[in-house]
Order: sequence, then structure tokens, then C-alpha cells
Amino acid sequence: MWLSALSVEQREALLGLAHNVVVSDGLLDPNEEGMLDEFKREMELNPALEAEYLALDGIEATFNTNKSRIIALLNLIRLSYADGAFEVEEECLLKEVSRAFGVEDEQFRLLDNWVRRLLSLEEEARSFMVPG
Repeated sequence: MWLSALSVEQREALLGLAHNVVVSDGLLDPNEEGMLDEFKREMELNPALEAEYLALDGIEATFNTNKSRIIALLNLIRLSYADGAFEVEEECLLKEVSRAFGVEDEQFRLLDNWVRRLLSLEEEARSFMVPG
């Protein structure tokens, strides 16, 4: 969502952050792999580009605007739900990212709530497409 608004540097960094989220719980779910591929398509990154670990030191300088930080967090939170569960390891990592971005815990909760509502609406839309 809104990934095309990010700079090339931010897109590559987001892919690294996404990798961090996906591996944080020790499991790589096919839905998470699919979402990483979706991120690459939306960000117009080479599909063969491998996501690699990204250190959080200095991440706030890469995502230097509130808009880029919120885009990154919304997409990373959404990714964390791709396997059907928001694991504690994923939550801890995302809260660490949000602290680096200067996002307060209350705003993080609002972003998480928005993503959960979006996922619910997407599921509802998919139910309309089931042959009946």
C-alpha cells in the first residue's frame, strides 16, 4: 500500500525491514513469501532481489518523513498478519522500528487497529467472490 510513494533507497530498506519481520518468529510462511513478492512488484524492484537483514541503526534517516514512516509501518504490520498471527517477536520488532521512527505507542495501536480492519474488509470482499 502506497509503496510507490517511497524513494528507491526507502524501497530497498523496506524490503530489508520486511525480511526482518518475516524471520523474526523463526518461520517463513508461504503467505509471507507471497507478500514479499507483492511488495517487490508494487515497489518495482527486481523480482530476483533477495531480501536481507537490515540493521535498525539509522533507519530514521532513511525514512525521513512522517509519510514514509507511516507507509513503512502500515505495510510491515500488514505483513506481520500474513501468516494469520501477529507473533510477539514480530510485535517487539515493529515496536522497535516505531520507536526509531518516533511513533508513540498509542499511534502504533491505531495503525495496528487500522490494518486489522483493512484485513477484515479484504476477507469480506473475498467472500463475495466465492462461487455461489
